[in-house]
Amino acid sequence: MKFNDMAHHHTEPQITVLPPDTAKIKKLWMTALILLVITVLEFIVAFTIPHEYKDLRVWIFITMTIVKAAYIVGEFMHLRYEAKFLLWSILVPIIFIVWMLVAFIYEGVAMADGKL
Repeated sequence: MKFNDMAHHHTEPQITVLPPDTAKIKKLWMTALILLVITVLEFIVAFTIPHEYKDLRVWIFITMTIVKAAYIVGEFMHLRYEAKFLLWSILVPIIFIVWMLVAFIYEGVAMADGKL
């Protein structure tokens, strides 16, 4: 074989198409359905609870947002499938940070209103 023949001798890349993983596709659609149901519930709460119950509506929204965020983190970031120690090492600081923010906002509002 001559050197010139080697320069023109190449093989086409082979592409292998794998069959779709139906279990993963079903899990993805189930996740989308759960998030859709929670979002629809948020819209129902937004448009059906009267304005007089504003505080109740806000707390329902906060709760639903936390549920959706936890579900998204658990599924898409695969935190649900990690070791329990890793899960708690992430959740405990987040709980304390949220507690700190709520306390600071409460204290700030109380100071602004002249109650402290």
